[in-house]
This record gives sequence, C-alpha cells and structure tokens, in this order.
Amino acid sequence: MVETTGGGPGDGAAEVLDRPLPDGVRRRVVQIVSDGFGSLTVGELPAQLRQYARFAPNRRAKFAGNAMAAALETDPLFRQRIGEKLREAQPELTGALDSGSPPPAADPLDVAAAAYVLRPLDWVKLVTAAGEEAQRADAERADEENRAELERLRAELARARDHTRTETERLRTELESAKKEAESLHRKLRAALSDVKRGEAALRKAHGEIEAVRTEGQAQVSAAESETRRLKARLGETEAALEAARRAAREGRSVEDMRVRLLLDTLLDATQGLRRELALPPVSVRPAETVDAVEPGRMSPKDIAARALSENDPQVLDQLLALPQAHLVVDGYNVTKTGYPQMPLEKQRLRLLGQLSQLAAQSGAEVTCVFDGAELAAPVLLAPPRGVRVLFSKPGVTADELIRQLVRAEPPGRPVIVASTDREVADGVARAGARPVASAMLLKRLSRG
Repeated sequence: MVETTGGGPGDGAAEVLDRPLPDGVRRRVVQIVSDGFGSLTVGELPAQLRQYARFAPNRRAKFAGNAMAAALETDPLFRQRIGEKLREAQPELTGALDSGSPPPAADPLDVAAAAYVLRPLDWVKLVTAAGEEAQRADAERADEENRAELERLRAELARARDHTRTETERLRTELESAKKEAESLHRKLRAALSDVKRGEAALRKAHGEIEAVRTEGQAQVSAAESETRRLKARLGETEAALEAARRAAREGRSVEDMRVRLLLDTLLDATQGLRRELALPPVSVRPAETVDAVEPGRMSPKDIAARALSENDPQVLDQLLALPQAHLVVDGYNVTKTGYPQMPLEKQRLRLLGQLSQLAAQSGAEVTCVFDGAELAAPVLLAPPRGVRVLFSKPGVTADELIRQLVRAEPPGRPVIVASTDREVADGVARAGARPVASAMLLKRLSRG
C-alpha cells in the first residue's frame, strides 16, 4: 500500500513504506550507508553519527547500523548525500532506477536497497517486491533445506533400521549363546551338587570308620590292660612257686627242681612276649627312690616353706616376667589411682608409661598398658614409650573388657600376667589362664627402678 503526501509526478519522495523494511533490504541499505559514510566529512554527517566517523567500515556497520538506518530515514539531506555516493559507485544501477527500468539481471535486494536510498518513482513497490522475492527465496531455500533434511533423516532412519536389525540379530545370537551357557552351567552345578552329596556321604562313612577304629582301639587297650593284670597275677604266682622251688632245692628234692625249672622257663617266655607286646620303656626309677624320706644335704618341707616369697613380693613379678615370651597387661588407671591418685590423669599416664618402659627394657617382656577411653573428652595425642603398647578402650567398652579380650587373644600356654586390684578382672583373667597380680606389687617393682 502506497501513500502520497505531496510532490509532482515522477517524484517518489512523497511515498511512504507502510511496513517494516525487509531484513535483507535493510542489511544492504546499512552497507550502502557504511560505504558512503567514509567519504563524507564530519560536518556533513548527522550529529548522532559523528561519533562513528573514525570506525572501520566493518565495525561501523556492526555498531552504528541502527543509527545509520534511522538517520537515513529522518534526514533527507544525509540521504541525498549517500545517494550521490551511491550514484558514483554504481552508475549503471542508479541510472536504470532513475529511468524507471531496473536491470532484470540485478539482485532484487540490491535494487530495493538502492531504490530505498534514491527514492525514485514507485520505490515502495520495488522495496515491497524485493521483500516478497526475498521471502520467496527464503521459503524456497528453507524448502530445499527441509527436503535435504528429510532425505538425510530418511537415510539416517534406514541406517538406524539396518543397525537395529543387525543389533537385534546379534543380541538374539548372544541370547541363544547365553541360554546354552546357562544350561551348561546348570548341568555343571547339578553335577557339582551330586559330587558334594557323594563327598558328604563318604565323609560320614569315614567318620563312622574312624569311630569304629577308635572303639576297636579302646577295646584293644582294655584287653591289653586285662592281659597285663592277668600276667601280673601269674607273675605273682610264679614268684611264689619259685620261692617254693628254692625251698625244695634246699631240701634236695630233684623232682621239684625239674618242675620249678619248667615253670620258670614258661614264665620267662610269657614275660618276653608281654615285653614285646607292651613295648615298655626302660626303667629309670628304683623302688628305693619312691620312699618318702629326707636325704642328707636336702631341704625339708619346712625349710622350703620358710624360703617361699610372700604374695606381694616384687620378686614374684620378676620371676613371672623372666618366663619365656611373658606378656604383662597393666590396668592403667587402676594402678595409677592406687599409687598416686592425687595427680591429674595426664600426668598419671605419663608417669606410669615411663616406669613401664624401664621395666620392659630390664625384663625383655612384652608390655601392654590399657586405659579406659570413657573418661576422655577427645582422642589422646600420645607417643607411646619404647617397648610399651598403649591402648584405650572404644566407646561403650570398658578397660576391664578390653583386658579380658587381650587375655583371650593369647594362645594357651603363653605366660600372661595382668596387674590389677579389681577382683572381677583378676577372677576373669585367672579363668582364662592368665596370672593376676596386685597393683601394689607392680608399684613396688616400679619404685625399685
């Protein structure tokens, strides 16, 4: 739609564009203004464009595009100057527009942009036609792009279908292989279960045979004991007969000598058979050594009792620590509160650990000191002294329980000494095989240095 506000025939200055300038035409217009901008003086430029006078053409088009388009629309003198620069740059196109017949081979966007700047007669139609042509070109280009995208998507869909088909076949093959492998594993599992059952049956049979052998062995031992008793009885009878034979010999009875000799030969043969059967070790103790008496130079039981150490003598602890592989476990706070309860807990620990380090160095025994961790507000930053293992009980576990755990962890037969006056601790560790000693004994030994 074209509106005219005045002007003679053939003058397009009065025409007004009633719609926004198409984007393609606007970009060409800004480029025309930017090209002609550089050949104008600062005084010839509108006031709002003078700040861009020193910009390079590309930066000018980028940062001053809106300002140049607005100045071209509102400032007729500036538009006339840009039009003159355009006529100098493109005389053929501008001449054709002035004559009313734009070149058919020219780009519609260039024609519309030049018409927008020069404002010949019917320039609005040229700009509108260029916008429509640009829209058609954009639509055709979009249509081409859509068709190309559609073809690409179709090809991609075909490839995806082929890939899906191939992947499906591969997965089907893997599934079949997995099924076969699962069946094989099931067969192997059943065979293994059968082997286990047969093994259990064989184990039960072996246990039965062992029990039978044990019963038979016990029966044989009982029979051997019975035979031993019988032979001992016969030996007694033989000794009695031998004594009678000796008396008969003294009396000169030769017939009795023959009977005694025959009985003696029988006894010797029986004794040799018994010795081979019992396989008894050589005798190292003589009957006289079994009689209770005091030999010269030996101590009597009273002398031994007089030399015994008292229960709280520190030498008892030294003798215990001198045992091979001895392990001393100390109930820390029980000992310190017995010996020096007035000191702070930290100083109690340091004093006891220092003395235990000296004891470990002197005795060579393993030493572990246990403290109750329930009385600690925070973890203790403590460097254990040489030769002493320091342990604190965990939350919810008392030091007494930790000591019992340490005793139970030791192998049977190892000498373990626990220093504590707590009766419950002492009784518990004694039942577990450890030797309890009083805290006072340990304190006496530590004070000796």
